[in-house]
Parts: sequence; C-alpha cells; structure tokens
Amino acid sequence: MTDSLFFFLASLTLLCALMVVISKNPVYSVIFLILTFFTISAHYILLNAQFLAAVNIIVYAGAIMVLFLFVLMFINSGKNAQGKTKGVLSKVAGAIAGGLLFLVLIAALKDVQLEAVNPDTYDSQVGMVKNLGQVLFTKYMLPFQLVAVLFLVAMVGAVMIGKREAGEQNF
Repeated sequence: MTDSLFFFLASLTLLCALMVVISKNPVYSVIFLILTFFTISAHYILLNAQFLAAVNIIVYAGAIMVLFLFVLMFINSGKNAQGKTKGVLSKVAGAIAGGLLFLVLIAALKDVQLEAVNPDTYDSQVGMVKNLGQVLFTKYMLPFQLVAVLFLVAMVGAVMIGKREAGEQNF
C-alpha cells in the first residue's frame, strides 16, 4: 500500500513540477508550484516527518507562494510575456543547461548504495516534533536562541524601514 502511494505521489510531484516549467501563464506556474509543495509534504508524511510536512506547507506553500503571487501581480508580467517568443539561442542554452544538470545528477547518483532497514535498530519516532524539540532545546540551544534574536532584529528593521515618514532621515 505504501509503495503504491509513494509512486502515485512521486508521479504527481514530477507532473506538477514539469507543469511549473512548461506553463506559459506565471500564475498557473505558481499554482502548480504550490501543488508540488503539497505533494512533497505528503512525501514527508510517508517518511514519518510530520513536523517537516507542516513547516513545508506553512512556509513554502503559504508564505512564499503568496509573496510570489503578489510580485507577479505588481509587475504584471502576464501582459508582457504574451507577445514575446523565445529565441533559438535561449532554447539551445536552456537545453544545454538542462542536459548538464541531468549529467551532474547521474554522476552524483551512480555511486549511491541503498542499505536495507534493520528492524531491530529502526526508530519510527525520529521525525516527530517531540524529538526535534528535545534536540533543539538541548544540543542546539545557543544557535536556536541566536537565530531567534536575529529574526527579532530583522522584524524590527523591517518595521523601521516600512514606517519611514516622508522627509524623515533615519540614518
């Protein structure tokens, strides 16, 4: 059952990712990218990493894709991209870049050896939130707190830049 679900999700992920690249309308491309993120989150759930699935949906499918849609609406690229056709040189360059990426992928995967899972040492709770929180707040406590302070400084800086009055000099 899990194998058939994996292959269905894998084929759906590849189809959506392909449609991201093929779509002529940027809004459709963003929608297919959101579907790709959802199917990747389903893969995380199959791997028993529920926290990563939730973070993937919240951060990528939620925040990042909304940002992409706002940028697309602001630049109005749908109107500009309709009348232009790609040149032969850009198509050849894209095909060469894709082929080189494929060769790098094949070279990276040729020496991979998959090991069988040992049921005696397998831990099914490895991707759970409880275990992740325990590692974050024990082994990685200082980096976690430093990142929290960095995010706080970034939020304060964004508010200061956004609330700048007309004619006001902050620096």
